Amino acid sequence: MDAVIERALAITPASSARERTIDITTTGARTGRPRRIEVWFYRADGRIYLTTQPARRSWYANILANPAFTFHLKHGVRADLAAVGTPVREPGEREAVFRAVIADLNQPRNPAGIPQPVQPLAEWLAGSPLVRVDFEDLEKGTNR
Repeated sequence: MDAVIERALAITPASSARERTIDITTTGARTGRPRRIEVWFYRADGRIYLTTQPARRSWYANILANPAFTFHLKHGVRADLAAVGTPVREPGEREAVFRAVIADLNQPRNPAGIPQPVQPLAEWLAGSPLVRVDFEDLEKGTNR
């Protein structure tokens, strides 16, 4: 993977809302049509995840039905990355990732101006979608 793309994916809690904002294009679970929306991505333990505050999301239903999607970087670097989404269902991994996301969103710097504190961990565990993102590295034939 290109070094510029790797830097764009290497967000930290200090990263701005703009740096976290991407588009994803999924395949509609019912329609089979491409669906492009804007979302945030997060990093936890060196991995990339998609999630949101507790709610049902169509992008999650689409990834459940069709795991292959496109991850579009759009700020600072433009790239369309082939990706595969894997729902995170294992309780220990879910808890660890949500703890990292909540800590990120509750930080004093609060780069996005999100109302704090965000919903409690128990609510995220019960009602938030969580998808681990793996990128297809075509040059090396491996996933990252």
